[in-house]
Amino acid sequence: MGTNGLGEPCRPVSSTHLTDSADGLNIAVLLPCFNEASTIGNVVHRFRAALPQARIFVYDNNSTDRTAGVARAAGAIVRSEGRQGKGNVVRRMFADIEADVYVLADGDDTYDASASPRIIQHLIKGGYDFINGARVSTVAEAYRPGHRLGNILLTQLVRIVFGRQFKDMLSGYKVFSRRFAKSFPAMSRGFEIETELTVHALELRMPCDELPTAYKERPEGSSSKLRTFRDGARILVLIARLVKDERPFQSFGLLGLMLVLLAIGLSVPVITTYLETGLVPRFPTAILSVGLVLLGTLSFFAGLILDMVTTTRQEMKRLMYLSIPWVGKRE
Repeated sequence: MGTNGLGEPCRPVSSTHLTDSADGLNIAVLLPCFNEASTIGNVVHRFRAALPQARIFVYDNNSTDRTAGVARAAGAIVRSEGRQGKGNVVRRMFADIEADVYVLADGDDTYDASASPRIIQHLIKGGYDFINGARVSTVAEAYRPGHRLGNILLTQLVRIVFGRQFKDMLSGYKVFSRRFAKSFPAMSRGFEIETELTVHALELRMPCDELPTAYKERPEGSSSKLRTFRDGARILVLIARLVKDERPFQSFGLLGLMLVLLAIGLSVPVITTYLETGLVPRFPTAILSVGLVLLGTLSFFAGLILDMVTTTRQEMKRLMYLSIPWVGKRE
C-alpha cells in the first residue's frame, strides 16, 4: 500500500473501462506541456489506450525542445499558448475546448492514465463536477525534497479555511464536468492553478470527490518545472488572496480585532495614570490608541460590507454554474 502527497496510506484506483452510462460522451484529455519531449509521447499513447474515444489535446507552452512534434506524431491535437505558466494554459484550454468531460493531467508521465476511465465513471455515477486524483506512491523519489512537506502545509491550510474534502490539493490529475470548466474564472498564471481549481469547487459547494491514483517518479532524462520555494510562495500568496476575496469578514474582522486589542494594551497605562492623577502624561500614546481603535472599527465595517459584496458575487457565480448543463442526462 502506498502513501499520498500527505504521507497517508491509501490504495490507488485500478484501471477499468467506461460502461454504457458513459457512451457517447465527448471526452477531452488536456495535457499542458513545457519541454516534455522525452515523456509526452508515452503519455499520449497511454491515454489513447485508456480512452480510445477521447480527443487528446497537448498545449505547448513555449517549449524549446521537440514537445509539439513528438505529441503530434503520437496522435495528439497540438496547440500552443504564448503566455508562460500552467495557469495560463489551463485557462486557454477551458476556453477553447468543448467537451462533456475534461481530464487534466501533466505531460511528465508520472500519472496513471489507465485510471482515467474509472475516475470518469465515478464522476458520472456520482453526479460529480470535480474529481481530484490524490497521488499514491511507494517510491520516495516520486517527490522532490520539500514537495511533500509543502503539499502537506498548503493543503492543510486550505482545508482549515475552505473545507476538508481534499487531501492532495496540489495533484495535477483532475477530472471535471463541462459546467465546472465553463464556470471556472482561472485567474492564476502558474502552478498555483491547482489551488484555485480546488477552492472554486469548495466555494460553489459543487458535488466533488477525491480518488487515490498511482503516482511514480519522473522518467530518466525528464526534469520537473516546479520550483519548491518560488511556486510554494506563489501558492501561499494565492491562498492569502483567496481568503481576502472569499472570506473578507473574517480577514478584515480579525485585523480590526487585533488593532483594537493592541489599542487596549497601549491605553491601559494611560488610563491607569489618568485615574490615579487626573493627568494624561503620555499624550502621543493616547492619540495612537484612539487611532488604532478607529482603524480597527473601519476594518470591521469594511469586512462587513465586502462580505455582502462577496455573497452577491458567489450567488452570481453559482447561477452561472447552474445555467450550464451537467454531463449527459441525470435520472
